[in-house]
Amino acid sequence: MDAGSAARNVVLVHGGFVDGSGWQGVYSILKNGGYNVSVVQNPTLSLEGDVAATRLVIDAQGEPVILVGHSYGGSVITEAGNDPKVAALVYIAAFAPDRGESVNTLIANPPAGAPVPPILPPQDGFLFLDREKFPASFAADVSAEQAAFMADSQVPWGVDALGGSITEPAWRVKPSWYLVATEDRMIPPPAQRSMSERAGSTVVEVTGSHAIYLSQPAAVASLIEQAASATTSAGSKTP
Repeated sequence: MDAGSAARNVVLVHGGFVDGSGWQGVYSILKNGGYNVSVVQNPTLSLEGDVAATRLVIDAQGEPVILVGHSYGGSVITEAGNDPKVAALVYIAAFAPDRGESVNTLIANPPAGAPVPPILPPQDGFLFLDREKFPASFAADVSAEQAAFMADSQVPWGVDALGGSITEPAWRVKPSWYLVATEDRMIPPPAQRSMSERAGSTVVEVTGSHAIYLSQPAAVASLIEQAASATTSAGSKTP
């Protein structure tokens, strides 16, 4: 890759039930490749709050920025990606809502036969996954020890975050890339394919669980590098 021609600033945005530490493998690969990498720590209380947290990190970057989101982080980058510094979006097994959509609306009618995420009833406005079912649903391709740790260290996900709707989807005006995790049991692969097609994303499919950002950092970093190498400035989507 020609270091002088590609975007060098990458911002990573995590999803629900986890924090930004899961990006460490991707972060290390990109840093070793010469990228400037920042990791957003979303409060995951509301979409508005997470977009604000992401914009703080974007504001600290030079131009152009490659904005990456996993899972619910895809909703965050769909809104925050309208920042003029953002040149491209990368979705990793992520939600890519359209105008007026939210995570709630996107999961309301799952495909027939699709696995149902083991989300427990809300507790004081927060959601958790069933700890016993967490490994199989979220992290089937990481070590049993690591999956158990993730289940026991869940970040409470605010109900308001799931209900936050998109006002202006950045993928309508900015180029996007999408990694479909073919063994995902949280966001069904057919739903991932449908959202990526609607967004006009450049798509790769990788065999892996919902935690593919953690289990296969090389594949994830490779797609981010692909987006960066195709991006030289914060411009508009090519028709």
